[in-house]
This record gives sequence, C-alpha cells and structure tokens, in this order.
Amino acid sequence: MNKLRGTGVALVTPFTKDYQIDYEGLEKLLHFTLTEGVDYLVINGTTAESASTTQVEKEQLLAFIKQYVNGKVPLVYGLGGNSTASVLESIKATDFTGITALLSVSPYYNKPSQQGIYQHYVQIAETSPVPVILYNVPGRTGSNISAETTLRLAKHNNIIGIKEASGNLEQCMQIAKNKPAGFMLISGDDMLTLPMLTFGAEGVISVLANAFPGKFSKMVRLGMDANFTEASSILFELVDINPLMYEESNPVGVKAILEMFGICSASVRLPLVEASPSLRDRIQDHL
Repeated sequence: MNKLRGTGVALVTPFTKDYQIDYEGLEKLLHFTLTEGVDYLVINGTTAESASTTQVEKEQLLAFIKQYVNGKVPLVYGLGGNSTASVLESIKATDFTGITALLSVSPYYNKPSQQGIYQHYVQIAETSPVPVILYNVPGRTGSNISAETTLRLAKHNNIIGIKEASGNLEQCMQIAKNKPAGFMLISGDDMLTLPMLTFGAEGVISVLANAFPGKFSKMVRLGMDANFTEASSILFELVDINPLMYEESNPVGVKAILEMFGICSASVRLPLVEASPSLRDRIQDHL
C-alpha cells in the first residue's frame, strides 16, 4: 500500500455556529490540505468528532469528500466501535467505492482481552471489502493492542497496517522489528512521527496537518529521506504548540487554529466545547 506512505490528515468536521456541518468550511479545508501536498485523507476518525455525528451525516460527509477529491489522493475511512456485530453491519451498509482502506479503532470501554481484540479484527478483516488498518489509541479506548496481537493480526491478508498511538516507542519497535514485509507501521502521534520514521514507520495520520499541512508533509518527507537534521528543525517549530491541541481535548485546539486561519469555525459539538479564552490566547501567542 505504497499510496498510503507519507502524511495522512485526520480531517476535522467543520461545523457552523449552530452546529450543522459546514460544507463551505470543509471545502476550504480540503483545498488547503491538498494544495499543501498531503498524501492522503482520513475521513470520520476521532478528530472528525465521529462520536457525535449521525449515520446520515457520516454518509453525506463521505459522499461530499469523494466528489471533491475525485481521485486526486487516496481516502481512508474510519469505522469502528465497541460492538463487533454493529461494526460489521456498518461495514456492510457503507459504500466503499473510491475508498483505499478502512481505519478501525480498537474496541473502547469494554476493555477486551487480547484474544477478544484479535477476534474482533479478524471479523472486520473478513467482512471489509477494502484493506484494514488497525488503530491503537489506549488513551481513548482504555485498552492496548499489544505488539504480539498486532503481529498476529499482521498475518491476515486483509490487514495492511496499524496506526500506533500508544506512545510506547518500545512497543512500536517490536512491531517494526518483527512485522511481515508490506505491513505498515503508521504513527498516530504527531510528535513521535520523526522518531518512528528512524526505525521503520512509513508515515503518520496527523492532527496538526489540518492546520500545518505543508510544514508537516515536508517534515515527513525529509524524515523518510533520512534527512533528520532538517526534519528535526521543522518538528521543533511545532513541539510547543502540539500539547495545546489536546489540553481541552482533540479537535478543540486544532479547530481554534483553523478559525484563526479563516478556514472554518472553532465550533465543536457537546460534550466538547470551544477552546477557552486562555487556551486561545496561548495558541495565538505560539502562532
């Protein structure tokens, strides 16, 4: 899946001030990220506030983005949940025309065993009409996909990679060391992307690339070319603003930046709320 190497953007879902989907803002965001050279787009992920968009809205967003992108870059669609049966039904009901891969988050809240996680993903891989990327984000799900489970799943012919956002570099190294050829290790943590590139990661699915697509894409390309000195200089420009993106939960921080850039409003849906005045001031200072 070489087409998914490099920088993928975990797209936000722009909302109007009355919390409807802002398609004008979405069009601006798509134009901004694509003209700045990102490699692919991720739709309906955590950053898209997928937990608070309806099924109808998800379908409309997917259709709009497909039409706008029109094959210019690959599209990855996020679809996961904590009920395996419900995820399988959602997969069957989704139009995957024009979708390169499915990104599926590990089951949250249930805290399944490693065997439960394994069986969950096998069912997804057997059902999905497109290749599957695992998504490990213990900070949100409450459980970790161990390196052993990832490597076990990597043997499945319809599982092509993992977005690793555990923050555990040793775990990521175990995956990189032992994974089969062709299985992709993708960073799910913007600030760990460059270190992960040094030992075999093939890119990132990024939050910050919504707001800094050109800068982030350049950093990743330099890292993949082993130009770590120049890549690090770009990373250091972003290292102070990155924690502000998560201080009041993602995508609150990055949407505040996008509003400052005139791309879309900072509106988020409850239970999230817009960035506090203090956070906005500190973001503005860093910008």
